[in-house]
Amino acid sequence: MEIFHISAECYPMAKVGGLADVVGALPKYQKNAGHQVRVVVPGYDTKFKKENVFENVYSGNVKLGNFDFPFSVLKESTDKLGYELYLIEIKELFDRPNVYGYEDDIERFLSFQIAALDWILAENIIPDVINCHDHHTGLIPFMLKYSYKYEVLSNVRTVITIHNGLYQGWFDYDKMNYLPEFDVRHAGFLEWNNSLNSLAVAVKCAHAVTTVSPSYLDEINVSANGLESLFNKVRSKSIGILNGIDIEVWNPLTDKMLEKHFSIEDFKTGKQKNKEKLCERFDLDPTQPLFSFIGRLFEEKGGDLLPQASALALSENLQKINILILGSGNPEIETQLLQLKEQYKGNYNVFIGYNEELSHLIYAGSDFILMPSRVEPCGLNQMYALRYGTVPIVRKTGGLRDTVIDFGDNGNGICHDQASVGDIFYSINRAVKLYADAEEFNKIREKGMAIDHSWERVCQEYIEIYNQIIQKNEN
Repeated sequence: MEIFHISAECYPMAKVGGLADVVGALPKYQKNAGHQVRVVVPGYDTKFKKENVFENVYSGNVKLGNFDFPFSVLKESTDKLGYELYLIEIKELFDRPNVYGYEDDIERFLSFQIAALDWILAENIIPDVINCHDHHTGLIPFMLKYSYKYEVLSNVRTVITIHNGLYQGWFDYDKMNYLPEFDVRHAGFLEWNNSLNSLAVAVKCAHAVTTVSPSYLDEINVSANGLESLFNKVRSKSIGILNGIDIEVWNPLTDKMLEKHFSIEDFKTGKQKNKEKLCERFDLDPTQPLFSFIGRLFEEKGGDLLPQASALALSENLQKINILILGSGNPEIETQLLQLKEQYKGNYNVFIGYNEELSHLIYAGSDFILMPSRVEPCGLNQMYALRYGTVPIVRKTGGLRDTVIDFGDNGNGICHDQASVGDIFYSINRAVKLYADAEEFNKIREKGMAIDHSWERVCQEYIEIYNQIIQKNEN
């Protein structure tokens, strides 16, 4: 089967969140299963692009209304990621340090989608399936079906995978002329709630819709930033597939970013060594339980709750716990977290920013990982934590609900119902008591490490979806 993944992110080329991890891993496992797989992402000005060798395999021009943008398609020469990686290089639009956050993001990602399809058309590549990811690629299913230019590709099956339905790629009607000429009788597919909505287009036009966990599929039917009725309408072609993790990258036995390797057989000593390294670096007490947070400091992730919850937990458990936070986002939240450093010196620290190597060490050296998310379509942090013998403390939502069961129910973590300071504080107190019961604590850690969250299972679920929509077309 010939499979294309088209995405705004792909680790290690460009990463903002979990989208990059999925697009960086799933194709590798599909390739290992015997399929022809290509990944297409924008050619951002990133470290990976600068440090690796790319060959120019195609050049062309994208027209957006009256604008004309030259583009090149660059192929990573060695297939070092385990699949073919292609970059759509549009220097005027993507030769910038950040992935998102520019006023012309609509123009950037629309030109990316058109350039990708133009290249596929020009090279006479007819994929069996194009798997689009999030709203940045949401117009592809529409263009394949209704743009005259891509009529040759109209039988290509499309899947839209929704990693986060809160972000939908809205744009105004005056930009409709950016799209390659299409059959105007189908213009209604572009519209939602008096604007053009890229994610809604994809959900309407793709042959299958997937979300990154079963529970998230249930949630977006009742809360999806205005698309609830649409998700209800397409439920018959929708399925929730829980993400996996790349167990080659996330392996405490071989992870080069750790102070000491360990396995399920010797995790107690291995984790302690990593904890000591972490505590030495951040001036924390290695004899006390270490609670960590890794992620973006926004309300969606419960980041706004962390300053007050941390202060409350530290003041009530004075000198008895450590809290370490790695993240960036809302400047006000960052400031509040930084202000706690002096007051709880020796038991609290924060690293504002993101550091991949440090995140691995935190997973390995922490006792508990905090995930008080308001929204978590899948969540990968809890899976990384479990694999590294770290107990997740999660709010029951989305993929967190699907992967973490409270230890009180013979599970692998600690769960709470509300995204609130009180629930986080209560869960931390439960964790402190659990930590004091070494036998029970180690049993739960061992249980978490034994869970299989690898991509092999997930890969096969995607292939089954592809086969179903291909067979429907043939019939």
